Amino acid sequence: MSTHDWDAATYDRVSDPQVEWAHELLARLPLNGDETVLDAGCGSGRVTALLVERLPAGRVIGVDSSQSMVEHARAALGDRATVLRANLTELELDDPVDAIFSNAVFHWIEDHDRLFMRLFAVLRPGGRLVAQCGGVGNVARFHRAAADVGAEPPYAEYLAGWVGPWNFAGPAETGKRLERAGFTEVDTWLEPRRVAPPDPSGFLRSVCLRHHLERLPEELRPGYIEAVRVRCGRELDYVRLNISARRP
Repeated sequence: MSTHDWDAATYDRVSDPQVEWAHELLARLPLNGDETVLDAGCGSGRVTALLVERLPAGRVIGVDSSQSMVEHARAALGDRATVLRANLTELELDDPVDAIFSNAVFHWIEDHDRLFMRLFAVLRPGGRLVAQCGGVGNVARFHRAAADVGAEPPYAEYLAGWVGPWNFAGPAETGKRLERAGFTEVDTWLEPRRVAPPDPSGFLRSVCLRHHLERLPEELRPGYIEAVRVRCGRELDYVRLNISARRP
């Protein structure tokens, strides 16, 4: 996962699309209400709070690599959840969890083989992994627009030829990685989704263009955001990679 930190407060404000996906994803995770569940990449805690509601007699452990996200989630959740700062590819827990949930996270992680090995290791036998992230083809039109604008002056000096940190994997390769890690009952599939953020500039700034902006001088950032917003249009063409698997 990227070591660059997030603007957790802004992300929390503009993350309605991610929360909508999380509602649908949670519906695919069968829970009795007394389990211990890991939220792998808990972000600002908005989605973690939904998981807490599903576990009135259980426990939620949220993990994120971003210090600002961890601080925001701890403040928002209080004693309703345990929030830890850690990279998912290095994750270790004192006790195994009954299930793992993850929403809009895995595409930020380069090494999916290592990721799935660590998730398998912290999951109790019989436990289920239910996750969704960006898949192959995710926001392709947006990335073309960002690259086209980045190839023009005055941005080209900083962005031309840069490909970014994203890992948008396909379902077949993801299924094989999960099986290599030891998972069974593996099911992976793509789901196209169109998103029109209510605050396009804020959404691009805090989510889609975060890594682009880190490479630009402060004075060039507003112009770049608006140029990309105009070029890519009102909607973002998301492709979600859905994951369901069990540890035998």
